[in-house]
Amino acid sequence: MATTIQTVPQSKELRGMNLIAAHSHIRGLGVDTDTLEPRAASQGLVGQEKARKAAAIVLEMVKQGKIAGRALLIAGPPRRVSPNPFLLIDFPNLSRKTAIAMGMAQSLGPDVPFTMLASSEIFSLEMSKTEALTQSFRKSIGVRIKEESEMIEGEVVEIQIDRSVTGANKQGKLTIKTTDMETIYDMGTKMIDAMTKERVQAGDVISIDKSSGKISKLGRSWGRSREYDAMGADTKFIQCPEGELQKRKEVVHTVSLHEIDVINSRTQGFLALFSGDTGEIRSEVREQIDQKVAEWKEEGKAEIVPGVLFIDEVHMLDIECFSFINRALEDKLAPIVIMASNRGNSRIRGTTYKSPHGLPLDFLDRVVIVSTHSYDKEEIQQILSIRAQEEEVDVSPDALALLTKIGQEAGLRYASNLITTSQLIMAKRRAKQVGIEDVQRSFQLFYDQTRSVKFVQDYEKRLIGEHGAVEMNITNGHGEAMELS
Repeated sequence: MATTIQTVPQSKELRGMNLIAAHSHIRGLGVDTDTLEPRAASQGLVGQEKARKAAAIVLEMVKQGKIAGRALLIAGPPRRVSPNPFLLIDFPNLSRKTAIAMGMAQSLGPDVPFTMLASSEIFSLEMSKTEALTQSFRKSIGVRIKEESEMIEGEVVEIQIDRSVTGANKQGKLTIKTTDMETIYDMGTKMIDAMTKERVQAGDVISIDKSSGKISKLGRSWGRSREYDAMGADTKFIQCPEGELQKRKEVVHTVSLHEIDVINSRTQGFLALFSGDTGEIRSEVREQIDQKVAEWKEEGKAEIVPGVLFIDEVHMLDIECFSFINRALEDKLAPIVIMASNRGNSRIRGTTYKSPHGLPLDFLDRVVIVSTHSYDKEEIQQILSIRAQEEEVDVSPDALALLTKIGQEAGLRYASNLITTSQLIMAKRRAKQVGIEDVQRSFQLFYDQTRSVKFVQDYEKRLIGEHGAVEMNITNGHGEAMELS
């Protein structure tokens, strides 16, 4: 590997499809910025005041860089007892552990790394478990790199371009000024192409990076404001720069340690960031990068930004993963690890003994536990109302009350899913608002967990059993034997 460590800023240009997911409505933790007191309903989160305040305190420490190498467990009861004593099932109790983690991710901002990991991913990747965890840890550690670059910044006075007869060779002159001075620069083919691409013209205030040649159009000079009628309404007017044309500016960009690892692990490492085929990275590469980052930190060129690693369904990890995380938390470059579990006393994967939340006792000693609770009727109604607004569905008050009752008895996720199906039924009858009849029709068409289990119990003999057997001599529901000939 080359001695020079390469870095690349995080690209914010690529965006996924704007689909409405289970947590699309969450914009943050919904707490007061000064007192960290949670609001009753804010930024998509409802209730869970104690858990949200605890998460906000941890979040504030992460932003200030005062906490790292700690583990936080968000634990909540996974189920509540069915109101029907004849059905031996439970309903999922949505205590919104993942929602709180998503609220933390939204509140952190773009500069603090946040990595989300499902425990089952560890066992499905084409690499060892420890390598997958190591990459997740290093994705959650940011390096804020400060670089000084020479910039030319000023107002364009005139652009002259001379083309050859064939058009292959282009030369030109750029006259640029500030309030104190004016200079003429010679332009080559690349500079002329960049100017043409940015559509730079006289009166524009531009910035040119001398190291990379990148041209940025900052806006339009106030001296040309009288030409406003000939421009668009979104034209930005700024003052002509003062002082000298050439200035030194400090450019700051944040990258993760994993991105630096991938770039320096192979010849075409930059392309591996986009393909996702990073493979296993040698420990020697990571050690050399850690040494270089430590040098940058001592010289004041870089700053370590501890991020957040969120592991959902942490009880699915085995004893080897817990041992690795236990050791990784002691490293000087360690993020804060937030975990979610809905298990009580359960068996630790890879062992024969049980432990609270499915975590080993020695690992549980390191963990700060935040508990969540169930939602009451008013909170369920507020959440369903927020979901309806997010999905742009107009629900009548009576239909919302019915959905709330369904959410209490059949689960909040099931009630949330009925919003979209009820809207489709509403569109079928060409109505403008989801009514009770639409929700009732959706409830009849789509089974919840209770009715699904009851269906299996009633028709168990007609379904294929555990050993592939099915009883053929059964009645047709009217007490008469069916003819199978």
